[in-house]
Amino acid sequence: MNTRDQHNFITGSDTSALPAVVDWATWQAELDKLLVREKAHTREGDAIAAARRLLPMVEVDPTIQLVGPHGPITLLEVFESRRLLIAYFHMWHTGQSASAQCEGCTFFIGQVRELSYLHSRGVTYATFCQGPYEESVRYRDFMGWDVPWYSAQDAASALLAGRGFGMLVCYLRHGDRVFETYWTTGRGVEPMAPTYGLLDMTVYGRQETWEDSPAGWPQRWENTGEQFRTDGRPTAQWSRLAAGRSDDLGTRATATTPHCCQNQS
Repeated sequence: MNTRDQHNFITGSDTSALPAVVDWATWQAELDKLLVREKAHTREGDAIAAARRLLPMVEVDPTIQLVGPHGPITLLEVFESRRLLIAYFHMWHTGQSASAQCEGCTFFIGQVRELSYLHSRGVTYATFCQGPYEESVRYRDFMGWDVPWYSAQDAASALLAGRGFGMLVCYLRHGDRVFETYWTTGRGVEPMAPTYGLLDMTVYGRQETWEDSPAGWPQRWENTGEQFRTDGRPTAQWSRLAAGRSDDLGTRATATTPHCCQNQS
């Protein structure tokens, strides 16, 4: 039987399904066979990354204005004088409560915290939020994130070029010119979330219904956004509430919105 705390976090096993038990030599032999496939996967990832570096690029207006903590700021200034910029475009439901904000964006953005390694390679990371700055930055502060945060509300049409929020974009600065070199969405943003990589190493994986797992393996969550929510909120919000933080975004809204960001398989 499941044992859960007040917010339905799973704290014990809820399945009797287990892998076969074998001796050490048999187990290591199977692991070695898998390692061959893992290394091939790694090498293919290296080859794809090399091809990504050879892509052409498209010029973007460097004077496009976003809004930051000190008011309007140009796209060029967001680079913070570095050569490269990675921006995640955060979905937003203006006027809605914290509990109604995008669970997928919360999941991915919340795992990008230590930026010094990016900075050491001349890369700036920033979040471009769909909502107004004063409202959305309250959400960043409630979550305890300290990465650069900007409102792209008025710059959306120029930056998106027909695409939607919930994507990751890479830019290159050459002098005072700015170029977009790569973008991805859906499962393409998974490098932001080491949680998924770690779960993939466990015997039960992500426990989502799309996975190819043996019969009896726990698969609790469908790919609807609920895999990022617990008791009606983005899962990570509960620890912030428990710590006494206010999730007041300066709105009076209490209604929720449809789930907005799905991790497409």
